[in-house]
Amino acid sequence: MDGHRRRHIPKHSRFRHLIPAISAISAAILLLYCFLSFLAPSPDHFHHFGHHTSFDDHTIDDDTPKVSPIFEVPTSSKMISDRNLWSTSMSKFYFGCSDATSQFPKAQSVTRPNRYLLIDTSGGLNQQRTGITDAVVAARILMLLLLFLSSIRNHFGKIQVLSLRYLMLIGKKWSPYSTRVPRKCDERCYHIHVLPLFSKKRAVELSKFDYRLANELETDFQKLRCRVNYHALKFTAPIVKMGQTLVNRMRNMGKHFVALHLRFEPDMLAFSGCYYGGGEKEIKELGKIRKRWKTLNISDPEKERRQGRCPLTPEEVGLMLRALGYDKNVHIYVASATKQELLPFSPFSSRMAALDFIVCDESDVFVTNNNGNMAKILSGRRRYFGHKVTIRPNAKKLARLFLEREKLTWQEFFIKSADAKVKLVGNNKYIDDDDDQEEEEEEEDGIVSNLRYLF
Repeated sequence: MDGHRRRHIPKHSRFRHLIPAISAISAAILLLYCFLSFLAPSPDHFHHFGHHTSFDDHTIDDDTPKVSPIFEVPTSSKMISDRNLWSTSMSKFYFGCSDATSQFPKAQSVTRPNRYLLIDTSGGLNQQRTGITDAVVAARILMLLLLFLSSIRNHFGKIQVLSLRYLMLIGKKWSPYSTRVPRKCDERCYHIHVLPLFSKKRAVELSKFDYRLANELETDFQKLRCRVNYHALKFTAPIVKMGQTLVNRMRNMGKHFVALHLRFEPDMLAFSGCYYGGGEKEIKELGKIRKRWKTLNISDPEKERRQGRCPLTPEEVGLMLRALGYDKNVHIYVASATKQELLPFSPFSSRMAALDFIVCDESDVFVTNNNGNMAKILSGRRRYFGHKVTIRPNAKKLARLFLEREKLTWQEFFIKSADAKVKLVGNNKYIDDDDDQEEEEEEEDGIVSNLRYLF
């Protein structure tokens, strides 16, 4: 009987056999939970998607207080990379080249006798400089003698420049044929539009001569441009002396210095059509200035800023330089001289601009917040003479960055600045500008050209 007795196993003993399996399953669930928690986005991540979550078209407001990031600019700044802020090893691979090739005929052998080209320059200092340079090349294309209505005494390389007074002294009497060539006119264009006029007149005057020569020319004409602009054109002794005084003053402050060309004057701001946060006073004052330009139509200042047509403010330029690695110990030239020193120059805006031109050209780093004439000419000149560091920011890309900076920490802003594609072109640092910007023309009212004094 006992052998056939059924074994009775207590109920709690049966559950003991299940404990290892339950423990293994629990451990697996715990590990899976930890893994998913690690992959899940942080609460801050959801903050970027708004302040509410939608379920079945029902909105649940998130009342959790949000903490805005603190945009605090550090007193010192590390560099974006280990590159030198003041120079680059790439400069040794580049040099200015303006010597004519052996195929370029001597001017004396091709110049048409008793035929004269008159050029009437206009605009500010740098517009005049461009006009003079292009006029010499235009005269060489037409194989003519060149003279300016605002007479100058320079001898531009292979092209002979005669003054109006000289023509009077040798008894030349004529009345020139006045005309205007199309903008960005090339060699063929000059032969078609200007050369036939000399069958009627011995002299032809080209009026309003600004940007009247094409950018793309045959190599020897481009080299002639360089010889005129970078070698023949020189400022007069008083301007050079005062400019060098300012350069030496900056050099005595430290080993390096940055020259900043802001173009943040009221007329420049008015012409840009932008708004800079000055309230009703700014709108009223800039509105008065804008009446000078009857064709200026400003409908959406914010759109202008988003399109990169607004010059960077001094604060924005400072933030850009700090993000690039320049700290508070850097000496920056804006414009500085005593009232007594500037007395011979201050009544003439072109002479004052010439002083800034010299200091900006001699600086270790040149920074500009615009794409105007001076910025373009200095950028080219600094490339030609040793590829010195030039920073020209892409206002369109930086505008988007500055507009959202209150939502960023400085670390995030710094990273985004680096991501704005700071390119090194030769020795010129650009916040990469892949957008074609329209050429700006300097229209300065009441400017006394006085080319004889300037060059």
